[in-house]
Amino acid sequence: MTTVLDRAAPPAPRLARDRRRWAWGLAAVALTAAALAGSGLLSGPVLNRGGFAQFGRFAAAALRPELDPGFLAVVADSVLVTVAYAVLGGGLALLLGAVGAVLVSRRTWGRRRTGWLVTRGLLAVPRGLHEAVWGLLLLNVLGLDPWVGVLAIAVPYGAVTATVFADLLDEVPRGGYEALVAAGAGRGTAALYGLLPPAAGGLLSYSFYRLECAVRSAVVLGLIGAGGLGYQLALSFTSLRWEQVWTTVYALALLCLLADVCGRAVRRRVAAPPSPGPGRDPVLTASVLAVVGLAGWAGWFLALSPAALFSGRTGEQLSYVAAAAWPPSTDPSLLGDVATTAVDTLLMSVVAIVLATAGAVALAGLAARPPAAGPLRRALGVLVRAGLLLLRAVPPPVWALVLLFVLLPGILPGALALAVYTLGVLGRLVGEAVEEADRRPPAALRAAGASPAGAWLYGAVPALAGPVLALALHRWEVTIRDTVLVGLLGAGGIGVLLSARTSAFDWPAVTTVLGAVVLLGFAVDVLGSRARAALR
Repeated sequence: MTTVLDRAAPPAPRLARDRRRWAWGLAAVALTAAALAGSGLLSGPVLNRGGFAQFGRFAAAALRPELDPGFLAVVADSVLVTVAYAVLGGGLALLLGAVGAVLVSRRTWGRRRTGWLVTRGLLAVPRGLHEAVWGLLLLNVLGLDPWVGVLAIAVPYGAVTATVFADLLDEVPRGGYEALVAAGAGRGTAALYGLLPPAAGGLLSYSFYRLECAVRSAVVLGLIGAGGLGYQLALSFTSLRWEQVWTTVYALALLCLLADVCGRAVRRRVAAPPSPGPGRDPVLTASVLAVVGLAGWAGWFLALSPAALFSGRTGEQLSYVAAAAWPPSTDPSLLGDVATTAVDTLLMSVVAIVLATAGAVALAGLAARPPAAGPLRRALGVLVRAGLLLLRAVPPPVWALVLLFVLLPGILPGALALAVYTLGVLGRLVGEAVEEADRRPPAALRAAGASPAGAWLYGAVPALAGPVLALALHRWEVTIRDTVLVGLLGAGGIGVLLSARTSAFDWPAVTTVLGAVVLLGFAVDVLGSRARAALR
């Protein structure tokens, strides 16, 4: 016989879930308040009034970029260098990711959970270090060789790609894989032939997304001397030639726009094939062949020589750095500096992601492309999307250097620089989430007489809250690694400490700082995963 108590029992799990959500929400509010207080934004002077004039000259130069034919030729050559690094680094990352995915997939290891955990854990080290950090480390081993830029992209991106590819492989049906295992094939072979073909669409879509990201990473590596648009941007910035800076920025934006448009077109083609008929999609086939052709051209253009990786000098330098870097330093003063700068890094990332998320939500309605809109609405949408493109085209260190004109040194310039850059990324992602959301609830509210703002607030926002928070938490994990990048150029956080120890060739201290960076990134990854689970 069913009692009243029996019927009341099911809501208990939901009550516990609501309590967890409230707990996570209160923790987020407390962490945000601590980050804002620690940044100095709420207390004490933060403005550097002496830099306003220089900032004004920088802003005014946006309307009169350098158009001298000689400089445009330099920029065009820099574009080719950036594309070459992006294609080779991203392509090598995809190869490493494809091999690594088979090794770290749950399906490959079966019930041998220990082996799976070990292989996944090994990927945390290359994944936890920013490509700029890899660039600095490889520079000390390979010297000024083009392989530095290629490997600095390929190593961390390969680890990330292997993890994502493995997750995609774990989601496909197991029928073909189990049939091959039952027929006597090894687990690796069964994964290669039984799991890869069904997951090919998702793998191809993510591959082109990674190539888009590689373009931005190639620009970042240029800031530390790898050449390309980033290097030209750094040269123009340090010489205060603002017209040249804006010409380079516009070239960056056009390159990022081209990568975004091509990647988005391929991903949409994968998600919605033009016809269910047999045969290969000619557009996707041509896209893959174009990337392969670009990779061959990039290897020739950069004059890469595999012999440089296996030369005697490279082996000697690698042995020297490895021997000098181990064991890590345990000096108490260094550990104190690591702890202090790690806290600054965490606070910087929190301020950045909170401000970027708030801005992305505010601009989401305009960033989205509605199916039916008037000329004014379309024009505003184009302007907003162009602005977001500019924000994410300029690397965070450049934004930090610009903000240091008008802000006093500290973690605030770095936090705001990361917020500006992350707003460009999140604004696009949240806009796409709005485009894909169900439009029936706000339409029903409008039909019932609600205002456009009310229909958006009560009809669209509740359904978008989960996806937006998930996107924000994912970007927080990325931002914590980007804080190291802005720190390398003096904008605060643990990157400043890493830059100082690397410049002094204090390799035991470098190992300690890098270990702290990896652990900090891992902690944020775990925290973000738990928070996303609580939001489901």
